[in-house]
Amino acid sequence: MIPDTHYAKSGGVNIAYQVVGNVRCDLVLVPGWVSNIEVFWEEPACARFLRRLASLARLILFDKRGFEGHHTLVRRELGRFRGREIDTSGDGFLATFDGPARAVRCARAVSDGVRALGLDVRAGLHTGEIELVNDKVSGLAVHIGARVAAAAGPGEILVSSTVKDLVAGSGLRFQDRGSQALKGGPGQWHLFALAPEGRSG
Repeated sequence: MIPDTHYAKSGGVNIAYQVVGNVRCDLVLVPGWVSNIEVFWEEPACARFLRRLASLARLILFDKRGFEGHHTLVRRELGRFRGREIDTSGDGFLATFDGPARAVRCARAVSDGVRALGLDVRAGLHTGEIELVNDKVSGLAVHIGARVAAAAGPGEILVSSTVKDLVAGSGLRFQDRGSQALKGGPGQWHLFALAPEGRSG
């Protein structure tokens, strides 16, 4: 079910927002010069202007056995950490979060959970600006998140330096994996692996 879009105006700023359940809210501030905010929100040609900051997690299953149990577990952890499932491919999930620490902790919970099923995941996390159109996300941040996940090994949770910097003070610890060129991404990206609890590097 697609939630209703609500509109409000404050001074010269238009506000469009959608509410799902009791807590989820997508909020977009639209410049005052837009006279028809309904069209601006819904028209794909205009939707490229509707951007927001999000933390993305790409979780890739290594062993194709036990998919049903894996999907149930992932969706349970997404709900627990307020993640939003965006896409489910044959071998993994793409989800967005409103905070990077929650995204990292969700990836850790999923990794620990599927290990008990005899499976491994590799996870890649990045925070950046995304475009949200028709419940799909796009933009460079999505591409970088996928490439970070592709660089991870079995059971490894890799994050970009952006994520590491944003979760400073959260108690999460990381091990330096150095700078890497990510296929299709600009320049070098400094990556870090989530350290086992109680360890850092």
